Amino acid sequence: MTYTLVLISLCAAAVGARNKVPTALWFIAAGILLLLDQPLWIAAALAALICSSRYFWREKKLFLLFNLVIALAAGISAASWMYHISTGRELAEIYPVPGSSREVVTRDMTDDLPLPVRRWIEGSGVIGREMIHEVELTQQGRMRLTPEQERWAEVEAVQYFNVQDPAFSWRVETSMMGLPVAGRDLFTDGRGSMEIRLLSLIPVVNVSDHRKLNESTLQRYLGEILWFPTAALQEYISWERVDDYTARAVMRWGGTEGSALFSFNESGEPVSFTAWRYRDIEDEEPFEWTARVHEYRDMQGIKIPTKLSATWVLDEGKFTWYEFEVRDIMYR
Repeated sequence: MTYTLVLISLCAAAVGARNKVPTALWFIAAGILLLLDQPLWIAAALAALICSSRYFWREKKLFLLFNLVIALAAGISAASWMYHISTGRELAEIYPVPGSSREVVTRDMTDDLPLPVRRWIEGSGVIGREMIHEVELTQQGRMRLTPEQERWAEVEAVQYFNVQDPAFSWRVETSMMGLPVAGRDLFTDGRGSMEIRLLSLIPVVNVSDHRKLNESTLQRYLGEILWFPTAALQEYISWERVDDYTARAVMRWGGTEGSALFSFNESGEPVSFTAWRYRDIEDEEPFEWTARVHEYRDMQGIKIPTKLSATWVLDEGKFTWYEFEVRDIMYR
């Protein structure tokens, strides 16, 4: 959310209340906390609004407009904060159990894998490292919801993975028609859940534990193992060679099953991931969905794709809906 207008309102309100020192100080404190991205700015803003309400009403009605802007922004921020807390509680469902095995990845573990997968694992830098059990990463990019949408929405997201018992939580912040939007995708126990809220309050999408969604979220997890290659060695994924540069993966977990094609170059670097997924639970048939890799980086000692784009192949043509970059990643 852009807080420029809110900052202007806080400054204007502070100037308007300069003869009421406590009120002005509350507005200034709220502005400073907002600049520092501290949730406490909401409390300071509310204190300023309470102190200033009678004063502005009687003497400077013009500044009531600024108060209304501040109150609206504080309300939206409070809703976003509460939604962040509520979705954060779900992370307890996907964290690996304490005392997970600290098994080290060896070259022998790749012997039964198809050639392109073996080249990828060996070239990624995970040989000699412990198995990855937990991943946290941040993304930044842009998104659009329909092919007709010309203007892309900026996106910031954070995602958590459990690799031992496959699960993920993806929390995103973006905008819709200029209004802030918060969303969350969850995959755990073989079931998927998707939620989108306007202003972090108004439900726009809320679907969970539907067969088509379960399969699609499992396929999403399968594609995202490109960020934690040791998952390719887990028993819940089986591999089949297609050719020297392509392999098919089948994943089974919690009663849900999905498959996809992984394509690699001669160096063993992943080039693309393709699956046939349901775009919506109302779809009768799945559509081709492809994630393409545009850039790699060595992060935490592992070579992973960091710039990607996601494209649906619809009846009317290709629709690239998400372009993003992995900004940071942490392995445990």
